[in-house]
Amino acid sequence: MRLDQEDESGNIEDRRGFSVSRGLAGGGIGTVVLVLIAMFFGVDPSAILQNNPQTHVSEPQPPTSGPSGARDEGREFVARILGSTERTWGEIFQRGGREYVQPKLVLFSGAVQSACGFAQAAAGPFYCPNDQKVYIDLSFYRELRNRFQAPGDFAQAYVVAHEVGHHVQNLLGIMGKVQALQARSGEREANALSVRLELQADCLAGIWANFANRERHILESGDVEEGLNAAAQIGDDTLQKRAQGYVVPEGFTHGSAEQRVRWFRRGIESGDLKRCDTFAGGSV
Repeated sequence: MRLDQEDESGNIEDRRGFSVSRGLAGGGIGTVVLVLIAMFFGVDPSAILQNNPQTHVSEPQPPTSGPSGARDEGREFVARILGSTERTWGEIFQRGGREYVQPKLVLFSGAVQSACGFAQAAAGPFYCPNDQKVYIDLSFYRELRNRFQAPGDFAQAYVVAHEVGHHVQNLLGIMGKVQALQARSGEREANALSVRLELQADCLAGIWANFANRERHILESGDVEEGLNAAAQIGDDTLQKRAQGYVVPEGFTHGSAEQRVRWFRRGIESGDLKRCDTFAGGSV
């Protein structure tokens, strides 16, 4: 990727020096197992532990590695990607006569407390609509590269752009409507709605890539393939096969590998928001 024309966002909240812990009454090893299940199946991490109020945030601790004053390349990268999404979505919203409210991106290590509840790094990056913040532990990128076989800087950018896609859905009122429908639905119907929401976020991530590349030529040879591979590697069917050896479509919450690739590609190739309507009638 070429990010030399992308300014770093000022909306980065760095909590990596903070230690977060909570009581695990009724939890213990079972709680850890649930969080790992969340990682494999794409469950919102807040749903795992949000009912336990015993959370403690300690004072910042000094960095555990890296020389003092060394360049923080991970932070710089996500700051530039977030800045790029701000520029793109700001322009798109302005053309539609709306104001784009920029989200904050929280960097954390190990665990974090959000307005959606407590989450551990094992649950992966997530967006919390209650505080309009994206949360990510940069160690996830190591997992993406090594465990999920999805290397590359555009694969990493796709992760941030997908979560920002959820923020766009939140601003447009789509997320709230879906959550209201889910609250009145059974598990299977709620999962199906979640899949449509997630696939739309994939498509919106593609919209960002299309606009940013058209205006500032951010993509290099092989970048799109990196992003599509990442989408495939974190498809529900791929994750389920890796975790348990078989697929349970009724348990999908983010979409199959084929679906995630198709909707991400649709956004990248079309750059057309109308093409991201995953809630239209018919299958996705």
